[in-house]
Order: sequence, then C-alpha cells, then structure tokens
Amino acid sequence: MAAFLQWRKFVFFDKDTVKDPVDNGKHFVLPSGISACDSGRGHIWLLTRSLQLTSFQAYKLRVTHLYQLKQHSILVSVGQDEQGINPLVKVWNLEKRDSGNPPCTRIFPAIPGNKPTEVSCLGVHENLNFMAIGFTDGSVVLTKGDITRDRHSKTLTLHEGTSPVTGLAFRQVAKVTHLFVATLEKVHCYTLSIKEYPKVELDTHGCALRCSSLADPSQDSQFIVAGEECVYLYQPDERGPCFAFDGHKLLAHWHRGYLIILLLRTEFGSSSPSDKQLLTIYDLDNKFIAYSAPFDDVVDVVAEWGSFYILTRDGRMFVLQEKDTQTKLEMLFKKNLFVMAINLAKSQHLDSDGLSEIFRQYGDHLYLKGDHDGAIQQYIRTIGKLEPSYVIRKFLDAQRIHNLTAYLQALHRQSLANADHTTLLLNCYTKLKDSSKLEEFIKSSESEVHFDVEIAIKVLRQAGYHNHAVFLAEKHMHHEWYLKIQLEDLKNYQEGLRYIGRLPFEQAESNMKRYGKTLMHHVPEGTTLLLKGLCTNYQPSGEANSEEFIPIFANNPRELKAFLEHMMEVDSRCSQGVYDTLLELRLQDWAHEEDPVRKKVLQGEAVSLLRSDSTVFDKALVLCQMHNFKEGVLYLYEKGKLYQQIMHYHMQNEEYGKVVEACQRYGDQEGCLWEQALGYFARKEEDCKAYISEVLHHIDQNNLMPPLLVVQTLAHNSTATLSVIKDYLINKLQRESQQIEDDERKIHQYREETAHLRSEIQELKTSAKIFQKTKCNMCNSPLELPSVHFLCSHSFHQHCFESYAESEAECPTCTPENRKVMDMLRAQDQKRDLLYVDVIRSVHSCEVNSPRVFNKLTLVTDPPGTKTVGSLEVSLQRDLLVHTKRNC
Repeated sequence: MAAFLQWRKFVFFDKDTVKDPVDNGKHFVLPSGISACDSGRGHIWLLTRSLQLTSFQAYKLRVTHLYQLKQHSILVSVGQDEQGINPLVKVWNLEKRDSGNPPCTRIFPAIPGNKPTEVSCLGVHENLNFMAIGFTDGSVVLTKGDITRDRHSKTLTLHEGTSPVTGLAFRQVAKVTHLFVATLEKVHCYTLSIKEYPKVELDTHGCALRCSSLADPSQDSQFIVAGEECVYLYQPDERGPCFAFDGHKLLAHWHRGYLIILLLRTEFGSSSPSDKQLLTIYDLDNKFIAYSAPFDDVVDVVAEWGSFYILTRDGRMFVLQEKDTQTKLEMLFKKNLFVMAINLAKSQHLDSDGLSEIFRQYGDHLYLKGDHDGAIQQYIRTIGKLEPSYVIRKFLDAQRIHNLTAYLQALHRQSLANADHTTLLLNCYTKLKDSSKLEEFIKSSESEVHFDVEIAIKVLRQAGYHNHAVFLAEKHMHHEWYLKIQLEDLKNYQEGLRYIGRLPFEQAESNMKRYGKTLMHHVPEGTTLLLKGLCTNYQPSGEANSEEFIPIFANNPRELKAFLEHMMEVDSRCSQGVYDTLLELRLQDWAHEEDPVRKKVLQGEAVSLLRSDSTVFDKALVLCQMHNFKEGVLYLYEKGKLYQQIMHYHMQNEEYGKVVEACQRYGDQEGCLWEQALGYFARKEEDCKAYISEVLHHIDQNNLMPPLLVVQTLAHNSTATLSVIKDYLINKLQRESQQIEDDERKIHQYREETAHLRSEIQELKTSAKIFQKTKCNMCNSPLELPSVHFLCSHSFHQHCFESYAESEAECPTCTPENRKVMDMLRAQDQKRDLLYVDVIRSVHSCEVNSPRVFNKLTLVTDPPGTKTVGSLEVSLQRDLLVHTKRNC
C-alpha cells in the first residue's frame, strides 16, 4: 500500500446513476442473471445508447463468455446448448438481422478433442484471423484463418499446462503478431507470425480470472497482469515496469490510457470483512489516481461512448464521465501541481497553445517563489507562443542576466529571435565577459545559425570584439563587413587585400572601388597587382573597366604608370582614358627628368605612344603643349597635316633652318608656305640673307610669286640689299625675254596656219569635195551602200558608223582629236589676257547620192587695232571644220 498512498488522488470523473429513459425519475435496472457482457462498436451487448434493451436466444442453456470486436460488428460467444461440459463457440454478425436476430455465421465446439473441460477466457484478433480460447485445464486452443467461416480456418492446441488459463490478449505491432497467455501461475507469450509459434515464459506468477488486459499504444501495447501485490507490465520478450498496488484484485481493464482496477476493500477495525469493492482508475503515465470510489458487488466494468459503466448485481448501472481537460487542469493549478498538469496535458494531447499557457503559469509561480532558474526553464518552453517581451521584462535586472541569457539563447535556437533579441543576447555575453559562450554562439555550424548575422556583427564590432565580428563576417560571407572591420578597425590591410582577391568578380570589383585608395596608400604593390588581374584575367571570370580604377592611384603615379602600361600591353583596345592618362604620366616623367640619356628614352616612349591607334588628336596635342613636348607637337601637326602650324612652331622658336626645311618638306602640299617663309624672313632685322636667297630661289624655280610682290615683301627688311634679289631679278628678266621670243615665234606660226586655214575654207565653199574612199575606216572592208562620208576624208559602212559613233554629227575617228581642241578652247576662255573666240559650227547632213549642204561658217577675226589672234586659235577652227560630219 506504500506506493499506492504516495500517488496523488483526484476526482477527475463524475459518478452518476444511469436513469431510466422512460421513467426519468427511476434508476435504470438491468436484467437479472447477467453472466457475461462486453462492449465495442458503439454498444454494450444488446443495450443501445438510448438504453433500449434487446435480446435474442443465443444458447438454450446459458452464455458464459462474450467478445465484441472493436473494429467489426462481429460478436463471438461461448455457451451451452445442453447439459454437460460441451461449450460451443458461435460467431454472430450484428450488422445483419434475420427476423430481428443477428445471423450466426459459424458454430463449432470449443473443447480440444473430446477432453471435457470448462472455458475460462476468450480472445479474438481484430483482423478476424485469430481466435484463442483458454480452458480451466490449462490448455489454449488457437483458431487460425477466417474465424467467421469453417472451411477457411483450422484449429490447433497452442498451449498445454496444469494451471487454469486466466487471460488472453493478441498484440499486433507492424507485421508481428503475439499472443499473451496468463494462467494462475505463469505468463507466456507466443509469436504467431512465425510458423513454429515460439513461446517465451515471461514470469512465474500469474493472476486471477479477468485480471489481465492489453494496454494501448501509449504504453507500447504491453500486457497488464494484476497480481495480489503488484501490477506487472510485459513486453513480448521481457517483463517491464511494475506498480505496487496490493490487494485482492477482482477485475483489471485498460481503456484510453487508464488502468481500471477493482479490488476488495479491507476496513481495519471491523470484526468481519466488508463486502465493499473499491474501483480505482489509475493514470500510469502521470502517476496519479484519477478516481477511486467503493461499489457494491460489481459484475463488470465496460467502456463505451466515452464513459465507464459499472454493472452491479442488484441490477443498477453507474456511469463515470470524465471531466474535460480544462477542468482537470484547473484542479491541478489550484494545488500548484504544474508538473502534473503539464504531464496530464501532454497525455490528453492538448494543443500547443494550451501547453504554453500551463508553462507560463508554472513559470509565473516559480518566479514569485524566487526560483528564477526554474522559472526561466518554463518560460523557455513557451517560446513560439508567449510574447518574448513578457519574459524579458522580468529578467532585465542585472542580477538575472544569466537567466535572461539562457532565455535568449533558447529563443535563437528556435529561430524566433529578431534583431533586438540578438543585440540583447550579445550585450549579455559582453557584459558577462563570457568569451566561451560568445564563441560557442557565433561559431555554431551553418545549419544551426538562428540569429541575424549582420546584427550580430554590428553589436560585436561596437562592443570591441573585432576578432569575433571578423570571424562571423567571414564565415557567413558578409564581405563588406569583413573588409570594413579589417581595414577600418584592425588596420589589417594585407589581410583585407588577400580577402578581396578571393571574392567573386562582382564583389571584388565593388570592394576595390570602395577601399582601393586606402589599400593603395598602405600596400601599393599588392593593390596594383590585384587591379591588374581584376582588369584582365581575374578568376572567377570577369574583366573590369580599367579606367574606373584610375582615381585609386591619385597619389601613386609610379604604380599608376605600371598599371596603365600593363593594360596597354594586354589589351590594345583599352579605353581612351587609360591611353590619355598614360600619355600624361610619360610626359610628366619626361619633363621632370634631368639625365639626358634617361630623358631620351622617356622621349621615345612618349612618341611611341603618340604613334598608336588610340591617339585622340586634340587631347594629345593639349598634353604635349602643356609639357612643352616639341617632338610630340611636331608629330601631331604632321599627322594632322597642319603644315602651316609646323612652320609657325619653328618660326616662334626662331629655328630658321627648320622653317626652310618645313617649306621643302611640305611646300608641294601647301604652296603658300614659301610665301609665308619669305614674309617671315623679311620681317627679321638680323641678317637672314642666306635663308632669303634659298627661299627666293625656290619661288623663282616654281614661279610662286610675281616679282613685284617679292620686291614689296622684301622692302620691309632693313638689312635686305639689292644684292639679295639681284640674281632673282636677273633670272626673272631673262626668262621673261625668252618667253617673249617664244610668243613671237608662235604668233608667226599661228598667222601662217590661219592663212592656210582660210584658203581651205574658201575651197570648201567654192568647190566640190570628191569622196574616193573604197574601204571602211572602221572595219577596213570594202565600202558598200549605204555608207557615211565626212569632209575629213573618212568613210564608214552605215552599220559600222551606227555601232561605234558616239554622235551622229561627228566622225568617230576624229572625235578624240576634236575633244582635245574643244578643251583647249575652254582653257583659253578662262585666261583673261586671251581673246575669246566663238566658233559657231553647223553641219548639214545629206542622204546618200544627195547634193552636199554646208552650214554657214562664221570666222571671228581680229578686230582692227587689237592684238592678232595666234595661230593656235586658227588651227582649232580649222580642225573643227575638217572634222564636221558630211553624209552622202
């Protein structure tokens, strides 16, 4: 009784007497002589929920055992139809009715063979494939197969012994089927899913009749045996826990997590034993008594419709209705039994909201008692349901920082912490200076991160835990935070540069733009090397715009030059900004260099860069002029064909020889250079006779200036004497005299040709022209009619003429010569010192064998008192007349 007295006792059931539904004021009365009863499928045998009794005659004499399946409307009964030991087993289908009675689907004798014995207990498997019958002689008969049909099942003796069988129970877990067999002396277990039906002896003491039962899955479907001193629980292969509930057991049932024990109540001090029976309902999981009350002469206890029904010999029936979960919990709360309330709520499958409320109340209770450690453990169990601020406010006192830390840790483990919670937890760690806990928190594995990493980094950085912040940033790939701390706080520039070099391209590019100036200031060589790779062959793949990184080298021209030269070498099509910046750097180096040898080398580098295809004229010229880079300026002028600028550049620098040299090199492309050079030297006061003579010689050779203009130009030079232009003037006058002689000779020639032309014209006007050609001048074949003749004495087949002639009025053979003449006439028209001659030419064509017709020819002769037209014009007129078309 010691263990029994230690269990707390509650009244979780309401007892009531079942009333008669017809006469509500009277108690319901059961039929007399009840020998067996069972429940399942929504009814106590032949008693409906509305308490309507029905009956049918199952046996002629009596019924000894009933077994109602829970999952099927099948009832198995054992009884007698005649006197003697001849029990029969009958299987009834309660879903079908034959004249109001359920049909019996099978009937067979219960005793094994012809051995007379009484049936002591009955068990049926819910799958209808096994039935076991226990006898008082210690034997057990097993029916295997469909128990509802004879031909689909077979019967065998499974167990034999000397002690009466008191309990049978089938246990089904997965595909394994066991049969527990309890006798007055022993407990056995058979494995029915194995062909040989192996047996295990579980214990050497048994139980009385009806004092065994099978627990539900909440107790792992264990076999319960209620002995005189204890209640034992058995697994198929071993004995489990036991409970010291002593007393003479009359009945043991298991239903919905409750163990129901009926035992004889012993009253101390009484002269004779009392006939009162004590019914107790145990909650084995939670270790308490849910109900206990005395009853008189109980026949059986059955569970149905969510309640327990107690049947007594006097025909009365009592019902025990379980209180609702909330009522039971309130009863426990009043007694501050929060642990028991929690266990009860779990066993009753209370939802998470209900459990959370119990944990909160329990936590509040412990907090008020001063048990802060215990309270925080209960509050932790409310996470996800209870607002965290409710708990945090209670423990913000600095003396409770350990408890607050524990709660915040649990909040993060469940991934329910926000940024404020993370900040608060890290501040707790830093206040406690608990580096080990801090490291444990931040160094959790990737799958266990339950906090906002960025917030944690900020808090750690602010608290001065830079190494922890750096670790967290690197682990969770917060690259910007890692670099910010390394470069701004720890000043670890080399590590920051190494880290950037391992980042993906886009992130490496953005961080170099952000921290490039800082890195260049402290680690210029390494930074330059990284930028070279970033802009060319960075891995993972990517190429940046090198021009965007130029500002990083603001105070590092040497590294900038190395970077730009590298870019020019690997990519000839690099951006214009790269080229311009590199040119400026080379010009700066050249301008500041004092060593002549080195300066010459730098000059060559700058010029070679100017000769590349990337040169933009305007920008390059400005840079060269800014740095007074003569070679570059002259090269660009020459490249841009700015020859006058080249000569003016030499003039500004008073490089007389270069001025003349520029005229010689570029005078053919731009003739005015010699005239400008003459004017330049003429304005010089120093002695430039040699240069003037050379310029005059070239002007004279190419007749670039009139003599008068030359004299006027040199008149501005006070040092220039007549001897400077003496040779020029003499040569000029000699050539003029020679030209005059040539012109007079041509005039005489032209006059003779004109006289000859006039005679020819007169002859054409007064006499006939005889065409005596016999061959075509085009195909050289004999002429055939029709033919075409010209006054120039050329004749053609008409078809040859039409094929090759460009104009019907001109001879195909003489057309090229005629064009030359016309071109010469047009050229003469453009000269103002020549007479303009208009030659009007009309050619009248005639058909074959027709008389010749001449167009009127007008000759323009020299008007009286004017200069005689040269023989050239006369010759042109004659050629035009001679080559005029004539058709015959």
